Amino acid sequence: MASWLCPFCQQKATLIDANKSAARFEFTVGKVDYMVYSEVIRCPNDDCGKYTLNSTLRTGKTLTIENRYVYQKMLQSWRLVPDSLAQAFPDYVPAVIQGDYREACQIEDKSPKASATLSRRCLQGMIRGFWGISKARLIDEIEELKNHVDGATWAAIDGVRKIGNIGAHMEKDINVIVDVDPGEARLLIELVETLIEDWYVARHEKSQRFAKVTAAAAAKKPGPGTA
Repeated sequence: MASWLCPFCQQKATLIDANKSAARFEFTVGKVDYMVYSEVIRCPNDDCGKYTLNSTLRTGKTLTIENRYVYQKMLQSWRLVPDSLAQAFPDYVPAVIQGDYREACQIEDKSPKASATLSRRCLQGMIRGFWGISKARLIDEIEELKNHVDGATWAAIDGVRKIGNIGAHMEKDINVIVDVDPGEARLLIELVETLIEDWYVARHEKSQRFAKVTAAAAAKKPGPGTA
C-alpha cells in the first residue's frame, strides 16, 4: 500500500481500512449525473490521532467492464480538514512569519496572486529578522544575503526570484499583488518552508544539542580535591 503523510504530525504511515472511511452521494441535475465523494483518514500515529477530511465532485458517469459505475471527470475538490497543506512549526518560529505562511497556504488554490504576495512578505521578514539585513528593496536584500548563506541556499532563493512575474516584482513594496500562476505560488511556499527548517529549526536544534553537551561536560567536571 502507498505511504501516506499526515499533514499534522508530518509522519509517514501505511493506511489500513481501520484508519479510513469514505462515503459517496450521487445525484442528477437535468440529464447530467454527479457524485460527491468524501474521505476521512485518521492518523495511525497514536501521538497524533488527528483526522483529515477531503471531498471531490465528479461527473462523467461510465459503466465499466466490471459492471460498476465510475465518475471519470473531477470538477472540483475541497480540502476541508485541515484547510491547507501548511506545516506545523514550533513556537520559536516568529508568529508573524507563521501567520503569513499559513495564510499563503490557505489561499494558494483560491488566489495564487495573494498567496505569492504573502510568501514574498515571509521571505523578506525572515531575511530581516534572522539575518538583520534591511534594504529598500527585497531584491537588494537577497543580493546581500549571498554573503551570509551557502551557495545552494542562495541559488534556490535567487532561482525563485528569477521565475516569471515573481522576478519582475521584487520591488520596494512587497505587498504589491503579483500576477502568478499556481505553480509559482507553490514554489514560493516551498521555499519559505525550506528556509524556516534550515534557519529557525536547525538553529534551535543545534542550540539544544550544544546545551546538552555543555551540561554533560559540567556534570563530569572534577570537583575540588579530585585527583
